[in-house]
Amino acid sequence: MERVNFYVDGFNFYYGLKNMKAIDKEWLNFYWLDYVKFFEQFIGENQILQKVIYFAAPPPFEMDIQNRQKTLFDANRLLNPKRFELVMGRFYKKTLKCKVCNAKYTAYEEKQTDVNIAIRLLRDSFLNNVDTLVLVSADSDLVPPLKSIKELYPDKNIRVYFPPNNFSVALEKFMKTNKKSIVRLERNKIKFSNCIMPDVVTVGEKSVTIPVKWKT
Repeated sequence: MERVNFYVDGFNFYYGLKNMKAIDKEWLNFYWLDYVKFFEQFIGENQILQKVIYFAAPPPFEMDIQNRQKTLFDANRLLNPKRFELVMGRFYKKTLKCKVCNAKYTAYEEKQTDVNIAIRLLRDSFLNNVDTLVLVSADSDLVPPLKSIKELYPDKNIRVYFPPNNFSVALEKFMKTNKKSIVRLERNKIKFSNCIMPDVVTVGEKSVTIPVKWKT
């Protein structure tokens, strides 16, 4: 069986859903998503979804958002403890200056996700832990590691899925160069609908409840 891993850029994915929700409120339902079940719908014959690796970072000083994020991850790990893996990065604080008034202010920037994804893609290829690597991101910074995998491990199959409402010319060009097409996830609304978790996810004696703000 062909082993397939999905490498999900959580920052891209979340804000893609958020942007789609601004267009269509029904997309709020898809915040509460079973990721393994969702990506399993894209698996073909003689393939097996080995793992979904989700890369994220806790929003700084936003405890309400952090709690909702943690609840989503807890539910996914409860449902798929062996096939849903979470890799957490962090936000970095930086001081910026206003171009108009020169006043200084503090901002936060998520920095580690693309590096974590690149390292994991290369590591899994090197260790031969996977046959097909599916990148779920529209971050053009990830083109170089994909090129390296193609050069060093030509037997590996690379696919790229764009998160909802996201697009990268550089990633699409890379895929076209390799005679492959990309997948636009916003065109798969039915697949999203199929994978909304119940309001209360229960496995054994453990339960996780959907955040109130995400209920429609």
